[in-house]
Amino acid sequence: VQLVESGGGLVQAGESLRLSCVASGHTGSRNGMGWFRRPPGKDREFVAAITWDGSRTYYSDSVKGRFTISRDNAKNTLYLQMNSLKPEDTAVYYCAADWPRLMNPEGPRSADFASWGQGTQVTVSS
Repeated sequence: VQLVESGGGLVQAGESLRLSCVASGHTGSRNGMGWFRRPPGKDREFVAAITWDGSRTYYSDSVKGRFTISRDNAKNTLYLQMNSLKPEDTAVYYCAADWPRLMNPEGPRSADFASWGQGTQVTVSS
């Protein structure tokens, strides 16, 4: 699966952005997808994930209540609606796919996803 993210940019604290991720290639598998991010100088971290049918969603504590993950399987597109953005949300955001199921009771991990996009930069100024 090939993944291409878009929608990143520079915004002020409190504003919103919506990221999109279009999948192409072998998109027929019924796997989950997710978003991760890499803040400046830090390791990549989990943001949100969604099952193939959208029935279950998972969020990191740092974004819960502010971000919403969704998907449109007819368009092979994953979304991340980000509201009330904070400077600490500044990072490169990566789309991930080919996540068969939740494997860790602590939540989705990057190693559970087989396909990755190139990332899109989100910068939140204070």
